[in-house]
Amino acid sequence: MRITKENFIPDRSRPGLTTTATGIVSRQGTGGNWATVGRRRRRRGGRRLQRRQGKEKCRRVEVRVGTLNVGTMTGKGREVADMMERRKVDMLCVQETKWKGSKARNIGGGFKLFYHGVDGKRNGVGVILKEEYSKSVVEVKRVSDRVMIVKVEVEGMMINVISAYAPQVGCEMEEKERFWSELDEVVDGVPRKERLVIGADFNGHVGEGNRGDEEVMGRYGFKERNVEGQMVVDFAKRMEMAVVNTYFKKKEDHRVTYKSGGRCTQVDYVLCRRCNLKEIGNCKVLAGDSVARQHRMVVCRMVLEARMKRRRVRTERRIRWWKLKEEECSVRFREEVRERFSGVKEVLDDWATTAGVMREAARKVLGVTSGNRKEDKETWWWNEEVQESIRRKRLAKQKWDRQSDEKSRQEYKEMRQQVKRMWRKPRKRHMRSCMRGWTLRKEKRICTDWPGRGTELERMYCKLEQ
Repeated sequence: MRITKENFIPDRSRPGLTTTATGIVSRQGTGGNWATVGRRRRRRGGRRLQRRQGKEKCRRVEVRVGTLNVGTMTGKGREVADMMERRKVDMLCVQETKWKGSKARNIGGGFKLFYHGVDGKRNGVGVILKEEYSKSVVEVKRVSDRVMIVKVEVEGMMINVISAYAPQVGCEMEEKERFWSELDEVVDGVPRKERLVIGADFNGHVGEGNRGDEEVMGRYGFKERNVEGQMVVDFAKRMEMAVVNTYFKKKEDHRVTYKSGGRCTQVDYVLCRRCNLKEIGNCKVLAGDSVARQHRMVVCRMVLEARMKRRRVRTERRIRWWKLKEEECSVRFREEVRERFSGVKEVLDDWATTAGVMREAARKVLGVTSGNRKEDKETWWWNEEVQESIRRKRLAKQKWDRQSDEKSRQEYKEMRQQVKRMWRKPRKRHMRSCMRGWTLRKEKRICTDWPGRGTELERMYCKLEQ
């Protein structure tokens, strides 16, 4: 049958295809079935719909990872937590903590520090995690006082965060080689399918430009390369890593990580695997904070595609049993228990049932806790007066960065000393209150008519005496 304007029916459901009444009676029969004629038969929905359906199955998760040489963590824990909260940093690698030991400590604001150090006067590394990530820590491996790694599970994906602190320029070559061998061993132990991020103070300059090193760094470094910077580039080539700082075009103020007097250099870096560079959204230096006197924080934004449901973390709410020491609460609790047992006709021989009745009465009379975690030792002095003093110190630091004169430098120095005095005052008050409480408890234990459990109290008193 000849195709004319009358029997032509366009198919507007799929572009590029034309539906006609072919009229091939020998193959289709007298019914005149419809046949599709076109350049290529496409899948139902097309590639655009398939990509959209694939994105709906996964969820994009943004993680901000940073690195900072703090100089020392003594007296700075709550200030670092406040800075991470303002800058929305989820994971922070810190160097030169100068804390001895291998522990984990809450520094306030829901942030937790995993640290390792051998000498309390030099070196030391750590990783600070936000509360939701600190509860998902899978493994912590402390290699030395210059290298440690923390493995965190984020939406079903494993992220390995390495904090490293390389020896300074004047150190011996043997010490430098030992550091790079330790770092190589740690990176080799991370599986290829897991994410890897390194936040480090390498004490080296990779330099500006990337001729001959295009596969491991970008063009936006700073100044000229030195011997230590060449070690960083060689390490990136060996481990197929990429120096993230150098891939983003930024102002000079957002590339300088170390500023002391008239010297401006780039020694702090964030590294990731080359295959994961597409997940990096941005990386720059955050100027204006005064936690560290000379170093500045480098923050990298990663965007991950999570394909698993987020795991809900439930806090445990406990009954306030300690309120039974109060006479009023103990009387009300006894009355409530008697009332509940008086309504039961049969004798409760099952201990589980009896305990359940008593717990219900305790929840009603004594109440339950909120489930929030207690603040650590570094947070009790964080009051409004200290926060205002730290804010003025930050403004003085910004003024010194802009003007770079002796007057602004002296103002910043005075504000820094004032902050130290501010957090020492509440510390002394706290210690005095603790001593006063110990003295009162000691007097109570000596008193003969004080009702209590003698054996346990004597044991506690002996501990206080020691």
